[in-house]
Amino acid sequence: MKPINTALCSYGMSGHVFHAPFISANPNFNLYGVYERTKNETHKQHSKAKIFRTLESMLIDDNIELVVINTPNVTHYDFTKKAINAGKHVIVEKPFTATVAQAEELIELAKEKNLLISVYQNRRYDSDFKTVKKVLNDGLLGTIVEAEMHYDRYEPVLSYKTHKETPTEAVGSLYDLGSHLIDQALVLFGMPEAIFADLNSFRPKSKVGDYFDLKLFYPSHRVILKSSYYVREALPGYIIHGTNGSFIKPKTDVQEKDLQSGKIPGTCNWGTESDKDNGWLHTEMDGEIIKKHIPTLKGDYMAYYDGIYETLRNNKQVPVSAEEGLNVIKIIELALKSHKERKVIYL
Repeated sequence: MKPINTALCSYGMSGHVFHAPFISANPNFNLYGVYERTKNETHKQHSKAKIFRTLESMLIDDNIELVVINTPNVTHYDFTKKAINAGKHVIVEKPFTATVAQAEELIELAKEKNLLISVYQNRRYDSDFKTVKKVLNDGLLGTIVEAEMHYDRYEPVLSYKTHKETPTEAVGSLYDLGSHLIDQALVLFGMPEAIFADLNSFRPKSKVGDYFDLKLFYPSHRVILKSSYYVREALPGYIIHGTNGSFIKPKTDVQEKDLQSGKIPGTCNWGTESDKDNGWLHTEMDGEIIKKHIPTLKGDYMAYYDGIYETLRNNKQVPVSAEEGLNVIKIIELALKSHKERKVIYL
């Protein structure tokens, strides 16, 4: 079938690292163009791609079938709406939008025009998360009692990217990193019954959130999601406890690091973690106590783009739906409300 002509809305880190390499390496896609207002960075690695100086000129190009909205969070709603109105299918970076109302509006607009919206939740395809998901699906821990998930960093200095440090809509670690953890929690456990959130800013002169501690309440268990920019010695990314045992897994997916070094997706040992980062299982099965390392599954962000192709060409299920992106924003809005009112908020 005909490759999907795809355009990126920017060629910063997101475009250069998380999208262009996969579009270029996948024969079912063609990196047709990129919106760059003044520079020509795209041509350093993708000489055949067309550079557009305005968003409008890109969106009126009838050759483009799919547009990737990989611009600052505050632009997601506006750019996605313009792309849909121009008749384009859309992949929008997480977070989907700033508000639930914006997300619901875009979903309805896409349905009216029979167009696809998918939210780029690439961390579903991390090696560590895929392994945790398999351990849970295989029932190795019994009934889950508690799950704690971290996305920590040590970044005490404010980002040079001013849009990340300016207190506008959809800015701060709850939107940036929280979108990943919340999505992973919803994939594993579904929507919770209630939520409690503690949010803060600890970096000097920070005007946006750089710390969050969320507790999601389920009928039979609790899920804790945490992130801080002051974690120099990383804790495990995943700590899962069940009635039969526990699974501990470092957050050590290698894909982002490999992409930043220029490694091509799909090449030798792509997405393969070191054995030293394997997760630790301590459980009981059939009366036998088991303590062992669990081999880590391979990470594979390309699976997301493979899924998008199957959706657009073969009418298969979208890999990450707009409705799933909406649910993440619902949790974020409730977290903000919980923090403001200092109480548990029920869905």
